[in-house]
Amino acid sequence: MASMAAALNKTPFLSQPLTKSPSSDLPIAAVSFPSKPRRRNITVHAGLITPDGGKLVELIVEEPRRREKKHEAATELPRVELTAIDMQWMHVLSEGWASPLGGFMRESEFLQTLHFNSLRLDDGSVVNMSVPIVLAIDDEQKASIGESKRVALVDSDGNPVAILTDIEIYKHPKEERIARTWGTTAPGLPYVEEAITNAGNWLIGGDLEVLEPVKYNDGLDRFRLSPAELRKELEKRGADAVFAFQLRNPVHNGHALLMTDTRRRLLEMGYKNPILLLHPSGGYTNADDVPLSWRMKQHEKVLEDGVLDPETTVVSIFPSPMHYAGPTEVQWHAKARINAGANFYIVGRDPAGMGHPVEKRDLYDADHGKKVLSMAPGLERLNILPFKVAAYDKTQGKMAFFDPSRPQDFLFISGTKMRTLAKNKENPPDGFMCPGGWQVLVDYYDSLTPAGNGRLPEVVSA
Repeated sequence: MASMAAALNKTPFLSQPLTKSPSSDLPIAAVSFPSKPRRRNITVHAGLITPDGGKLVELIVEEPRRREKKHEAATELPRVELTAIDMQWMHVLSEGWASPLGGFMRESEFLQTLHFNSLRLDDGSVVNMSVPIVLAIDDEQKASIGESKRVALVDSDGNPVAILTDIEIYKHPKEERIARTWGTTAPGLPYVEEAITNAGNWLIGGDLEVLEPVKYNDGLDRFRLSPAELRKELEKRGADAVFAFQLRNPVHNGHALLMTDTRRRLLEMGYKNPILLLHPSGGYTNADDVPLSWRMKQHEKVLEDGVLDPETTVVSIFPSPMHYAGPTEVQWHAKARINAGANFYIVGRDPAGMGHPVEKRDLYDADHGKKVLSMAPGLERLNILPFKVAAYDKTQGKMAFFDPSRPQDFLFISGTKMRTLAKNKENPPDGFMCPGGWQVLVDYYDSLTPAGNGRLPEVVSA
């Protein structure tokens, strides 16, 4: 097999993992395999699915106007400082992941999202939008804006990064937002504590002009492909079907079994060149999740070891922050992949779920995510692929689809068990994960042990 470097020259590669939840110990070695795509007829046709609203909405200022816009933002406009999560949402909006949304939500868009999980367009059509993409400001910032209809958005160093125009300021109904998005207001919801509880009591919406492409300068920017770039790559490869798989944990062989068998099924359906979009979350994740740089390194080993085929796999970072909002959030994950060109979306047990923050149970019913996706308004064009459980088959020494007639032959390796093995530098059963990928996990947990000087090692280089 060609070297990883050669493979990466041909294949855009990005990363993130799929698992249960920040606090769940349910089996992450249990994955599913497409039994039946959602309940509509599937027509095989060439070409990528069109974006929501008919075209990608890209909000980055064109090069000839950037100097003028930067000068205006730096010298003429009131300022709103963005948090790290605000910057991630700006990134999402700027590249068209939320098309046809043209900026941070005004109140009408916010309320439609919150109560209908969708937006009605001017032509009467409906697109899915289940997660509010909003920008909070406090009383002081509101006062500083005054009657201005334009504001400059600046990063944590005070550098202008965008302009918000034709603005609208409205109340930030935090309790209503939390209750409608998560279905609970229980304390301990990770995204709520990170981004909502201490946020301002006002929301500001408007049309967004991003001054230049968002870069993180973390060694991973080359893997952050926009929807337009992904579409270009998929067309270049001649994809006639694109099946997307989101994850926020390392890839094990159960995931690989699911993805390779999905491709086989699509070929049997008549597609000639189905391409996998392996699309890990690259925005905010809970502290319990493996950091992005380590996940990227693990995904590299998965391709290098031939677990997934670089020729039929595009691995790319999805910039959206994680909410862990279960059936509500998984609609956003699916909708965003339409804009990237995917017409099939793989969904498993309790997608985007988490353990209840107070009680010892899951926050969401494990089957509700895939059921909601099959009925969600605005997702009718997307084929949903639910999957059956796969686990470690002791008789074959590898991951296989679970056979209920012989349950004693299968081993479910929980997230806790996997972490414990990696922390103790012990190996899982042969066939659970490729050796190179497992070694990355071992190295990650080893890096959490303070060095002789009492300091933690530096973050792994990408």
